Amino acid sequence: MGKYTQSLPAGIIVRATGFFEVSRSIKNPRLSFSSRNLLVGFCVYILYLNSDYQPKPNTMKRAAFFGSVILTVSFMVVGSCNQDDQESPEKLKKASPIVLKSEYLNKTAQDNSFAFDLLKTTLQPDDKPNVFVSPLSVSMALSMTLNGAKGETADEMFDALRVSGYTMEEVNDYNQTLREALLKADPTTELGIANSIWNRKGISFLDAFIQVNQNFYDAEVREMDFSAPATLDAINNWCSDATKGKIPKVLDAIPTDAVSYLINAIYFKGIWMMKFQEKKTTNEQFTAESGSQQTVKMMRQTEEFSYAATENGGYLQLPYGNGAFSMVVMLPHAGRTVSHMLSELNPESWNSLKYRTCKVNLKLPRFKAECSYNMEKAILPAMGMLKAFDPQQADFSGMSNIGLFISRVIHKTFVEVNEEGTEAAAVTVVEMELTAFPSEPEEIDFFVNKPFLFLIKENSTGAILFAGKIGEVSD
Repeated sequence: MGKYTQSLPAGIIVRATGFFEVSRSIKNPRLSFSSRNLLVGFCVYILYLNSDYQPKPNTMKRAAFFGSVILTVSFMVVGSCNQDDQESPEKLKKASPIVLKSEYLNKTAQDNSFAFDLLKTTLQPDDKPNVFVSPLSVSMALSMTLNGAKGETADEMFDALRVSGYTMEEVNDYNQTLREALLKADPTTELGIANSIWNRKGISFLDAFIQVNQNFYDAEVREMDFSAPATLDAINNWCSDATKGKIPKVLDAIPTDAVSYLINAIYFKGIWMMKFQEKKTTNEQFTAESGSQQTVKMMRQTEEFSYAATENGGYLQLPYGNGAFSMVVMLPHAGRTVSHMLSELNPESWNSLKYRTCKVNLKLPRFKAECSYNMEKAILPAMGMLKAFDPQQADFSGMSNIGLFISRVIHKTFVEVNEEGTEAAAVTVVEMELTAFPSEPEEIDFFVNKPFLFLIKENSTGAILFAGKIGEVSD
């Protein structure tokens, strides 16, 4: 117990001043002004309770009243300041642009071409109202696989990924540069890009293929017993961990012919640079694609944003964190539809959009979507990738000395948008199978007990030295 002999107000005020100065010296940006006031008020009250000061009854009442007022005012300040904190975003250092090598300046346009084409192609066979894909995830998984492709199989994959004109070494270097730059772009945005390769134990894969994916894609490589139930759990758990539980399961089972899985997982959590206030979110009507009316939670705010427009619709950029990442919302004009806007999505029109700063009265619904695609069935073949899925034509001799083909490309995604920001995740799984699974030699009967033909040849060239027929045996 401390021995405080000063009058109650003077002793407490002197020490309160000390607490306030200490609170001002704390540099943690997460400790707001309101939190500091609460800390000071609480410490002042505790200081009084632990003092040996024995006031008169009337003074005791005034002291208790004084303490309660301090706490009450502190909590009131917390309430008012928290509201201000929500409305006024924390000032962050503006993001620095990612600088690529001069030889890769056209690569981002190719990436965007792949992204737009993937979106359009996914929409065509899909009759569902919501579509969500991650072009980056699909590209990363297929690029790892491309390192093992040869001949016409590789040519088709280069075309489908829209990376024609670059060597495999350049594609790998670019993907590594982009991945590392994206991970550093905004410290306030949580971003994870993970790669892994799961090979069946007992199947031989080329060291060069494994090494290049470890070096350029930071791929985790595991050799597993595919017949063990624990392997299925391990793959699903890896995907779940890499997406913070947003995509907990990608495989229902491992087929008996599967020998390898090449997987990319992406997780994104961005906080709006200008958050929406939840108290302003109201129930409003949303006209669905079918024409029906839905009651949705509509967020709203009035703020300055970058806006561009074409004859088909408007483009609004909603930035996250330090401005390195943003969501672009594309809204058709009256009389136009999403199809009209899709028709103008290409790298040339995208890069020619003229954004200007406007004061925008924004209404945006909260929304959430989970999607799943088997891209080997229609999507990737429609983009020009055919031979990789054909057991008779696929050439992945850069991956293994045994015949392989892509049996499935599973793509699962998740997105949720609310007042705080956006959380999104994607997993792309490339499943490889043997073109002819090793088995015990077939046993047949071959009894040469009737007329037959025969020839003698050189095996490597196929040159025939002799040919004949035996219709009657003599020795």
